[in-house]
Amino acid sequence: MLEDIVINIENLSKCYHIYSSPRDRLLQMLSFNRKHYYREFWALKNISFKVSSGETLGIIGRNGSGKSTLLQTICNTLTPTSGLIHTKGRIAALLELGSGFNPEFTGLENVYLNAAVLGLTKHEIDERYDSISAFADIGDYIYQPVKSYSSGMVVRLAFSVIAHVDANILIIDEALAVGDAFFTQKCMRFLRSFMEKGTIVFVSHDTGAIRSLCSRAIWLENGNIHMQGKPKDVCESYLEAFFEEQQRKGIKTSLKINFDQKMTKKNTKKNDQIENTQSSATISNSASFGDGQATILNVKLYDGHGDFLNWISGGEDVVLQIDVLAHNDLDSPIIGFYIKDKYGQQLFGDNTYSSYVDHPVSCLERDILTAQFSFTMPRLARGDYSVSVAIANGSQDCHVQCHWIHDAIFFKSESTCCTCGILGIPMNDIILGKRAKNERS
Repeated sequence: MLEDIVINIENLSKCYHIYSSPRDRLLQMLSFNRKHYYREFWALKNISFKVSSGETLGIIGRNGSGKSTLLQTICNTLTPTSGLIHTKGRIAALLELGSGFNPEFTGLENVYLNAAVLGLTKHEIDERYDSISAFADIGDYIYQPVKSYSSGMVVRLAFSVIAHVDANILIIDEALAVGDAFFTQKCMRFLRSFMEKGTIVFVSHDTGAIRSLCSRAIWLENGNIHMQGKPKDVCESYLEAFFEEQQRKGIKTSLKINFDQKMTKKNTKKNDQIENTQSSATISNSASFGDGQATILNVKLYDGHGDFLNWISGGEDVVLQIDVLAHNDLDSPIIGFYIKDKYGQQLFGDNTYSSYVDHPVSCLERDILTAQFSFTMPRLARGDYSVSVAIANGSQDCHVQCHWIHDAIFFKSESTCCTCGILGIPMNDIILGKRAKNERS
């Protein structure tokens, strides 16, 4: 519905004039636009999208793709060359590091300055100052000029201000990447709370954060919207393009994975934790990419008895087997996997590199490699999960993706035990008891 749209962008474009020298800039001023002494750079080209109230939109893209320019036009700190932007409600933004701060002012003075710009009265700032100062947690540095702050302290203070101005829309650039782990967790807790009532536009290179936080994602490329949709789909396509560009050759493939997967129903030690349910189906056509030096033939998940699994309860011993056919000689192949939830968040995974770093298992053309990963399955919340698999050649830090398959197989978790967090640890034992009085310290 129209009343639910808080950001409406139509055919937005932004053009910069690039001059070869200061002399050309002067000549342009004197020519009164009768002649152009510049070249045009279009940072944004006919961008159109809408953001609904309560939505969290993630924007990803490489450096120079137009992400920061887009955010600045939404915040009205940049004037677009053409197009329309309509926003509804108070906007609070955390853009470039230190933007909106006067480096000569103290942190305290900048709190009042920034909060006033964002629409708070002096009385409202007075009431919230103690909370702002406590959230930033920079101690007596708040009385020192901002020019003496570290980058992390600047982010702490800036985020603390926007967290206390009762904004309807939060615009956040990559600034949180410079914060320490404790403050980043504090910010994430605030963002998840804010998502329950407000709208967020979030730019990050961290596809994990995009998958975790956002309900929709946009991929910007060269000033255009290259793709938009579910965060999982957009992030996977973005990473695929990144890998292909890194190795400067990518042959996108669509592969059929054919193998029999029997429905099994094995009891674990705790039979009361397993419920009778239908098994989930696996996919036979999987999106994949790679340079074609090797092909993943089969992906199998089975239990300690050798029976194929497509549902688990958690805590059982399992084996993930990946079979690969080499089309070229590979001197240092690496086979690995990720377990992902339905949102595409990577929960855990591993690869063969560290186990064979001192003695790589090389293979010749037409050889078939088999990797087996034996592990105890964590306790996963009820729902659907997938396994992404890959074969690369090289080292952990420098390798070429031969074949990567998104969501090669699916399985379902039917655990009925309490799982705290994304995944639970299969405990060996849990003991609760009282200590004798003479044992107390």
